[in-house]
Parts: sequence; C-alpha cells; structure tokens
Amino acid sequence: MLRMLLGEQPRHNNGLLEEAIESMVKTTRLLQKEMEKHQDPTHDFRKLEIWTRGLIVSLDELEQSWNAAKHFSQSVKSGYIDDMSIQEQGEYQRYVYFYKNGFIRVFSILDKLGTVLNELYDLHTSKVKAHFSYFTALRQFKFLKAHGELASELEAIKERYKIPLNTLRKRRNAEIHYMNSEMQDDLWQRHQGLSDKIELEDIDQHLEDLKQGVDMVCRSLAASYRYTNRIWAEKGVRV
Repeated sequence: MLRMLLGEQPRHNNGLLEEAIESMVKTTRLLQKEMEKHQDPTHDFRKLEIWTRGLIVSLDELEQSWNAAKHFSQSVKSGYIDDMSIQEQGEYQRYVYFYKNGFIRVFSILDKLGTVLNELYDLHTSKVKAHFSYFTALRQFKFLKAHGELASELEAIKERYKIPLNTLRKRRNAEIHYMNSEMQDDLWQRHQGLSDKIELEDIDQHLEDLKQGVDMVCRSLAASYRYTNRIWAEKGVRV
C-alpha cells in the first residue's frame, strides 16, 4: 500500500521476508485443515489462525514502514536541522514518523510472537508476568526445559542481533516513556553548547539498525513457524 502511495513498484517478497511469510501461510493452511476435520469446538485453532494472520499483516506493515523511512530519508541532504528548507523539514518529519513507527512495530511483533508461542507450547508465561514480553516467553522455554531445539535457535537469533536490538529498544523506551526519541540527540547536543546548531542524527545508521530489527523479526518468525509446521507434520497434520 505505501509503495503505491510513494509511486514505487509493488514489493516482491524474497529472502528472509519471503521465508517468514511462507512459513506463517503454511501454518494457517494447516489450521484451516484441522478446523475442517475437527470442527474446532474450542475455537483454539481459529484463535491461532487469526493471530498468525495478524502477524503476517504486522510484518508487512513493519517492512513497509522501514521502506517508507528509507524513501523519505533520501530527500534529507542538510547536516543541520537549522539549515533545512521548509520542504526538506517536511521530508525529514516524514522519515522520522515511519522510522519511529518501524522500531515500535519491531517489539510489537515480537511480543505478539511471544503470545503465540506461549499458547502453542503451554509455556504458562503469564504466571511469571501478567503482561509478558517475547523475551519473557523465551526464558520460559529454558526454565521449563521445553522444545530445546526451537529455544536454542531463537536464543541464537536474539544474540546475533543483540546490539541493534538494544539500540532500538532504548529509542522505543524513550519514545514511549520519556520524550520523542529523535529529541534525545537534540537534548544531548544542547548540553554541549546552547548556541550551537543542532546536527542531524546519523540517519543511515538509524535505518541500518531498523533493517537489522526487521531481519531479526523475520528470522524469529520463520524459525518459530517452521518448527511448528515440522512438529505438526510429524504428528500427521499436513496440508
């Protein structure tokens, strides 16, 4: 949708994004087959199908947010906010909007995945923390010594992206709890010299951190649903 509004060609899924989406789509088909077969009297299959479809939509929105942020960043040429024209300020604000939308969605999707994993594998994470995060659910795998193969893969993915994810988490926390995340840099610079012009943040690095966040989400989703599909196949549940 956003690509159309930006005058770009539609996205062709490939790489990590394609793998994640295809794994989730396969799960929805398996769930639909089980509902047809067993009528799903408890609505458990239907709930998981809805959650999984929601994750597919959320992942699409995350990738589009990253792409839109990158699109608008290309029109930002000034090194200082004070030197921007009105038009460039507008492009910068649009970049900031989609960049912030992106890093908030990274953690939103991970937490939704945590909810799905908690349901699929009876992790009882809510007994540890009522409003738990994805990372709390990951710790439950280890605590329960359950599904070690999946837990190890997800833990390895988390460690691989530890640095960019920590950066995004700090900006997400600042945005939600303290101040607009982009103003953190402004505040720090004002401490250095009240009369100095405010230098623009490293937009390329911020976009790279967000791209790493998108990749981490894709890998985590693909690993989770690939494992689930395999487990179900071993139990005779096939499309």
